[in-house]
Amino acid sequence: MVQTCSRMKLTLLRLASILLASTALAAVAAPKKVLVVTVTTGFRHASIPTSEKVLAQLAADSGGKFTVDFVQQPAGQPKAPARPKAGKAPVAAADETAFKDANAKWLLAVAEALKPLSPANLKNYDAVVFLSTTGDLPLPDKQGFVDWIAAGHAFVGVHAAADTFHGFPAFIEMLGGEFARHGPQVTVDCINQDPAHAATKPLPAIWTVHDEIYQMKNFERAKVRGLLSLDRLMLNAEDIAAKKATPGDYPVAWCKQFGKGRVFYTSLGHRDDVWDPAAPESGKRQNAPELSKLYQQHVLGGILWSLGLAPGDAKPQLAK
Repeated sequence: MVQTCSRMKLTLLRLASILLASTALAAVAAPKKVLVVTVTTGFRHASIPTSEKVLAQLAADSGGKFTVDFVQQPAGQPKAPARPKAGKAPVAAADETAFKDANAKWLLAVAEALKPLSPANLKNYDAVVFLSTTGDLPLPDKQGFVDWIAAGHAFVGVHAAADTFHGFPAFIEMLGGEFARHGPQVTVDCINQDPAHAATKPLPAIWTVHDEIYQMKNFERAKVRGLLSLDRLMLNAEDIAAKKATPGDYPVAWCKQFGKGRVFYTSLGHRDDVWDPAAPESGKRQNAPELSKLYQQHVLGGILWSLGLAPGDAKPQLAK
């Protein structure tokens, strides 16, 4: 009888161990869930459909590391009346009123589309990607969204994510910088500041890219870990014509710790041919297909790092 009880206890212990091991393996194997937002209330980039396609493919090819869901632009955005040229008759008051009424109705649809970013629903996700979002997005709870990131979740911003929530300081602080302006698209030599980080490990020491280059404000090197930067930039068409670059500190990509959360941002990604090796850009590529493949690895590395699935330091290089 004693031996039988001992055997039963041993069997139960083994079953419990197997169950715990299976549960642990299932937890490790479960893909991270990423919510990708491509809603805009300001300028809308033509490359958004291409970038959506690429991110979906990166997730599919990740070997089960992460999945993506999309929050996309609702249809029916009204077009503002064209501004008259100098000396021409002003826009008719009736046209202005009709546009304002239609736009108010459309913004209600935008708010409805953004409901998945409520704090309650974000409990189902590990990361949010702002993929060239612009404007003041009507989130269900803006501060709640920022608090969700600080509580230990991930945020990835691509290109115009820095042109979002200009009047919301908490978002700008979380991101680490804010879009100020840009000149014409130009070819630049990006300096790889951290070759060991997952987002920049695939890239050469100097990475030449043709894209729209953002100039930032409210950016502090001591608060971020630099990943890509420029030490000179042709700021306008006159500079480009004269091949004259202005020396300075121009951040291109960075990462940071925000509370318990991780933030990755890259300002590159304006052009289709930055994203897609097969995509033409207005009939003419400025970037080789090999560059697009590297850019995809740059973004993928940033996503995986933000999810805690790839290596990389978040400590600012200028931190004391």
